[in-house]
Amino acid sequence: SGGGVGGLTVALALSKHQDIEIDVYEAASQFTEIGAGVGIWPRGWAILQDLGLHEDLMTVGHALPTDEYVSAFVLRKSDQVVGLEFHDILSKGHLIRFHRAHFHGVLLKHLPSTCRTHCSKRLKTYKQPDIGPIQLYFQDGSTASCDVLIGADGVKSVVRTCMLQEQADEAARRGDLEMSQSILSCIEPVWSGFVAYRTLISSDKLRKQAPNHRALTTPTQYLGKDAYILVYPVSKGESINFVGFCFDPNHENTTFSGPWVREMTREEVAVPFAEFEPEAKTLIECIDKANLWAIYTVKPLHAMNFRRVTLLGDSAHSMVPSQGAGAGQAIEDACVLAKLLGHKLTNIESVCYALAVYNEIRLPFTKDIAHRSYEQGKLSVFQGIEFDGCNLDDVRARLALLGDRLNKNWDWAWLTTIDDSLQKAILLLENGVPSVPSML
Repeated sequence: SGGGVGGLTVALALSKHQDIEIDVYEAASQFTEIGAGVGIWPRGWAILQDLGLHEDLMTVGHALPTDEYVSAFVLRKSDQVVGLEFHDILSKGHLIRFHRAHFHGVLLKHLPSTCRTHCSKRLKTYKQPDIGPIQLYFQDGSTASCDVLIGADGVKSVVRTCMLQEQADEAARRGDLEMSQSILSCIEPVWSGFVAYRTLISSDKLRKQAPNHRALTTPTQYLGKDAYILVYPVSKGESINFVGFCFDPNHENTTFSGPWVREMTREEVAVPFAEFEPEAKTLIECIDKANLWAIYTVKPLHAMNFRRVTLLGDSAHSMVPSQGAGAGQAIEDACVLAKLLGHKLTNIESVCYALAVYNEIRLPFTKDIAHRSYEQGKLSVFQGIEFDGCNLDDVRARLALLGDRLNKNWDWAWLTTIDDSLQKAILLLENGVPSVPSML
């Protein structure tokens, strides 16, 4: 369920196994992606290469794969008249950047005809019997069935709602009412306190106003108290992906007042960045319009699976996008899940165990990345860092420490690979499945 990055990637990965039939149900009337830019770190890029997508992706991507250390983002303290550059985040390999629609288009292009796709199919609920197929019920009144249901239906996931209710009912039957309530508390996503202003800026428009603006060539973050801007080129340099973040520390884990997504004028976007350096303001002056997104996250789950139902991507671990990790984590979920479901030992009788292994591998890792992403966002808006009353030397010293913290918090994205996780998953499947009795 779900035809976004995660849903299409797992469908494509599963299609490599001829004994697995695949149906993709998408709620929208056509397969499209909302949003502007998307970045893939080396961990995710290696998976896309294995799926045979790299050549087509490079025709629409920005930045070439490399094993060398490169500049990922230049960091500036920008909430002042004269900005101060203080750190260059060096990554082993590029963050390869795409227009989200172009990235999605490559996934669709490679999806084989054996994968049946269905649009305008918004799931209403499902029923999972002890024996026999899972029954799917859609809002248009139609039904379908499947042996395994993968919920890749985003932060507002219907699959998560139904699956966590199943988990909670099971906990209650065991007499663990406290666990039951804790599971139910994870159904609804919560507002992180962050909002994001997202748009694409025409490179030609920016170039006319500021011919040598660093954003035309250099991924940059303009940091400030309670707000920061992230920019990088996409679409072979034709556009600049612009994301402005604002943080309200008094409203973490609450509900956002108003629609989650709405259109914003350039003047509205400018308000939180009124005290930023001119270089940052020039970017805002080139905005035609933007969308405000309230950044909602999923509370840490007790498990990503229940019997023959599992979650993938944002439905399981929607996170603050401060490390550009959301799409990559969905791709990693898809990789591990497809390896387990496609394994020769996995069949209809043993599939619950395969999903338990998937949960054992992916749940702790994605929890850690979600935590790191939240921390990255808070550090980027100077939470817990004071500059008032500091002389320039003190400011530079504190910024140096901040740069090191941001770099170290992020280096998992280029210093690690998914290979160890895949090896561990296969070993667990072949030699001893983890004991997760409440989820089987």
